[in-house]
Amino acid sequence: MSQKFQAAVNQREDVSYVKLAGVIDEDNQLGELVDQIPSGTAVIDLGEIERINSCGVRDWVNWLSRLEGQRTKVVLVECSPAIVAQINLVNNFTGSGVVKSFYVPYFCPECDEEKVLLVEATDMGPAPHEPPTCRCDECDLVMDFDDMPDSYFAFLGNSRRMAEPDKVHSAMRSLAPNKAGGDDGKGKIRSRVSSPAITGGAKSASLPSVPSLPSISRSTGSAPGGPPLGRATGSNPGGAGKGSPSRPGYPGHPGNPGMSSPHMMAAGAGSMADRAPVTQPRGSAMIYALVGVLVVLIAVLGYLVVTK
Repeated sequence: MSQKFQAAVNQREDVSYVKLAGVIDEDNQLGELVDQIPSGTAVIDLGEIERINSCGVRDWVNWLSRLEGQRTKVVLVECSPAIVAQINLVNNFTGSGVVKSFYVPYFCPECDEEKVLLVEATDMGPAPHEPPTCRCDECDLVMDFDDMPDSYFAFLGNSRRMAEPDKVHSAMRSLAPNKAGGDDGKGKIRSRVSSPAITGGAKSASLPSVPSLPSISRSTGSAPGGPPLGRATGSNPGGAGKGSPSRPGYPGHPGNPGMSSPHMMAAGAGSMADRAPVTQPRGSAMIYALVGVLVVLIAVLGYLVVTK
């Protein structure tokens, strides 16, 4: 179940660290945060925002306008894919603020795993922007970028430079040390399932995951009324995962001689032979009896004609 809107504000001198999580909709409390954020710099963490609707966009834009009206500089960090989508759609979504970092979504077709990689906006370089390389934690293969590069990175063409970056980095290290990001790059990649909420221990998904088909059990028994089931693992709806017809290991694949097509045909024929004989219906027996009687009558009539 999705988490409701949650917020927490920490301060260090003239820098406020604002952590937002959940859903920004008509039930948000953004207006109540204005008095908690003094003039200076507001670092707004959006990494755990799952989604934002039209009412939330309206309140968000008005909230940023009120912050800027009291001379507060806004820096957006760890923008989730839901926030990046709104930045690209709504012209004034960031106001006069700066996007410092954002998450880039990835998908592994081999493992059916989804990840998001934290990227600094200054590291993307000039256009055309290409997604950084991201490897899967399970199979160590290069993951696929789960969006369109031209549309996802479009906002970078209008990005601004962040004022006093050293002061912002220092404040982030003290107010949110696990979010500042170190030189070793740890903590910059995570699953699309977000970390625990601000006030609760429940976990919530930052993006709805793609539903997958139920796995087929590894069984060699026979299905009722049909040939035996082959060894399959189940996969994505699109067949991109393991066990699809295009991958070795699927029954009948050339790379799997133990379960090739001739073997499957033989197994099917064997199961057909084991079935109970088919019983003829009573209607067919009546027809055969009438035909026999008719043949006998014709034979008798022919005999009588010949003997006369």
